[in-house]
Amino acid sequence: MQSRKLEKIVVSVGVGKMRQNNAQFDDKILPEITKEFGSLVGQKPAVRGSKKSIASFKIRQGEVVGLVATLRGKRMVDFLSRLINVALPRVRDFHGIDTKNFDSRGNLTIGIKEHTVFPEINLEASKVNFGLEVSLVAGTKDEKEGMEFYRKLGLPIKK
Repeated sequence: MQSRKLEKIVVSVGVGKMRQNNAQFDDKILPEITKEFGSLVGQKPAVRGSKKSIASFKIRQGEVVGLVATLRGKRMVDFLSRLINVALPRVRDFHGIDTKNFDSRGNLTIGIKEHTVFPEINLEASKVNFGLEVSLVAGTKDEKEGMEFYRKLGLPIKK
């Protein structure tokens, strides 16, 4: 039997909608999001720009539309333990991870609406509120194998 292990965790934040609603996004809001997101993942996030201009979305080529951090090794294990033991129990109306969050290769994607569920964030000092997406990538072949792997890791998955 070949044992599976978690390859990486990709954490991302979309900031496209926040850009449209605020004129001073680049000066005030983006540095604050970058600082808080960096404290969540333990490393500086990569800035992702738009690949092309889309007039209907009011986006120009190169504008910042998201932040992403790929975690491996010790940072990945630390983030996963904080996610399982602290953040998910603090999510409002959380009753387990839905099985629809798995893709056909057994990877799991969890959307969190508020970043304030993590203990690193001070609610009084936080100026912005944003959601994030956590993708757990394992070397599994199919959805059922992935579910069993994540259950053994301790993730609360619905039956």
